[in-house]
Amino acid sequence: MKARIAVLPGDGIGPEIVPQAVQILEAVAAQYGHTFEFHAADVGGAAIDKTGGPLPEETLKLAKESDAILLGAVGGTNWDGLVYEVRPERALLGLRERLGLYANLRPAKLYPILADASTLKPEVITGTDLLVVRELTGGIYFGKPKGIKKTADGERGVNTEVYTTAEIVRIAKVAFESARKRRKKVTSVDKANVLESSALWRRVVLDVAKGYPDVELEHLYVDNCAMQLIRNPRQFDVLVTTNLFGDILSDEAAMLTGSIGMLPSASLGSRVGAGGPVGLYEPIHGSAPDIAGRDLANPIGTIASAAMMLSYSFNLDKEAAAVERGIVRVLEQGYRTKDIRSPRAKVGAGGAPRVPVAPSNATGDGPPPEIIVGTKEMGRLIRQALTKA
Repeated sequence: MKARIAVLPGDGIGPEIVPQAVQILEAVAAQYGHTFEFHAADVGGAAIDKTGGPLPEETLKLAKESDAILLGAVGGTNWDGLVYEVRPERALLGLRERLGLYANLRPAKLYPILADASTLKPEVITGTDLLVVRELTGGIYFGKPKGIKKTADGERGVNTEVYTTAEIVRIAKVAFESARKRRKKVTSVDKANVLESSALWRRVVLDVAKGYPDVELEHLYVDNCAMQLIRNPRQFDVLVTTNLFGDILSDEAAMLTGSIGMLPSASLGSRVGAGGPVGLYEPIHGSAPDIAGRDLANPIGTIASAAMMLSYSFNLDKEAAAVERGIVRVLEQGYRTKDIRSPRAKVGAGGAPRVPVAPSNATGDGPPPEIIVGTKEMGRLIRQALTKA
């Protein structure tokens, strides 16, 4: 197939991790006979420095003309002093709104080999495999009125949570359809005991559920859900929730797996491209300016986002599975970036090894010794594993 991909590296570690995912996609194209056209543009702080705004019109135009968008991260301390309307993070909200990307899918699946990297006990975390479906273009991030106004005794900040029936119906359907392909359970997360918007949310989700009699539905208040994610994450299959709650819960779910650097995301809308819905694909972590330019960033979340692109936007499930197998193979060989190392990890002297690591004992049982590698080497190892997938 032929597809056009917008590449938006962004800020901080973005320009380091995005090339690793692009090279994975290039390897997939070469191996499976596809043609992917990559077109880069500035976004976030990098765009502010060049154009004065976080989302230039030419970047938005490129995104609208592409079959998928691959994004790194936006933001950083260099732009903390800017007014809210022109901060780098506004680029993400602008892309979501202007492209109609209303459904954010964030999987949180524990790689068994990384059970030791999680802060939870292995007996609690093992088997975790959940999907957070977050509504992305409504709720408190977009509701009006909003702003900060001066008052007689200081200032007053206002944000407004707004949801319509139509917005809730379409995201609920995404959740139920996703659950049908998984373990057939949806957990709807709200705060219906105190918020009118959540009361509407619960009522509409209940109505949508009538069309999916084969899918189990449960409701949890967001505070209880946050607790249950730590107490027993294996109970969850698909969680569907609002923009704000989904933002928080998906980051919490990410840490169950050991590192926020491991997890991908897909933001999907209604527009159809080369093989499926046009989507924006990005790791869920931030720009990490403290490690930018040091070859320390974990590219796996970005590479896994590219795998989601292959599956969701291009309908290339076989190719996506090959990328996932490549990631697993490299992890099983003992390679780690620093964020996912366990206490037993050792940093390889003189740089990253170029051959698989031997098992940790003579019989070949048990995990191999961990060897810490950098961003580029992790990307290279996964590309190498991909050719053998």
